[in-house]
Amino acid sequence: MDLSSRESIKNLIAKAQEYGDITMLVNAAGVSPSQAPIEAILKVDLYGTAVLLEEVGKVIKEGGVGVTISSQSGHRMPALTPEEDEQLACTPTEELLNLEILQPENIKDTLHAYQMAKRCNEKRVMAESVKWGEKGARVNSISPGIIVTPLAIDEFNGPRGDFYKNMFAKCPAGRPGTADEVANVAELLMSDKGAFITGSDFLIDGGATASYFYGPLKPEESNVR
Repeated sequence: MDLSSRESIKNLIAKAQEYGDITMLVNAAGVSPSQAPIEAILKVDLYGTAVLLEEVGKVIKEGGVGVTISSQSGHRMPALTPEEDEQLACTPTEELLNLEILQPENIKDTLHAYQMAKRCNEKRVMAESVKWGEKGARVNSISPGIIVTPLAIDEFNGPRGDFYKNMFAKCPAGRPGTADEVANVAELLMSDKGAFITGSDFLIDGGATASYFYGPLKPEESNVR
């Protein structure tokens, strides 16, 4: 799925509607810190996801449900101010990339851009769930940790490979996750068993974030991400 422009997303939605009403959305599109520069990460992972949630929200049928895949990275960065969180959640989509906190001088590197994008995903899901709810539909996000996928392999072989390998070695689960384990959570959220769940984010990282803040993965310096 091309998440780089609103027109592309609208065309894809229109194509999907040729087969019937849209009742479900699963969005796993995105690029990682080792795959793309800062600008592309913000354009695809942040802006593109915001547009997709907005456009699908306009046509989702009553009883519909959506899940977008975020990342543990959104939980790993320092807390933003309430004002900054609200900006990420509620700024008109076409103005998102103009926010001060997303300007090049305020983005340290591709990992920081990725973290900001994933934090934005979580906040957009919260805000969009209110709009989806007006149509009797639900939307949530899932924030996986290290999952064995082609993208993860790029990360393992990239400049932060040792960091990621150390992460799953020192997380409570002691291993990376599998795609099936993420799918199990998605199945819950998209089934009637999850009918009371909307506007939520589910962190499934084998305890890596818990270890990052309160265990052996905790950085020695507060500014280490």
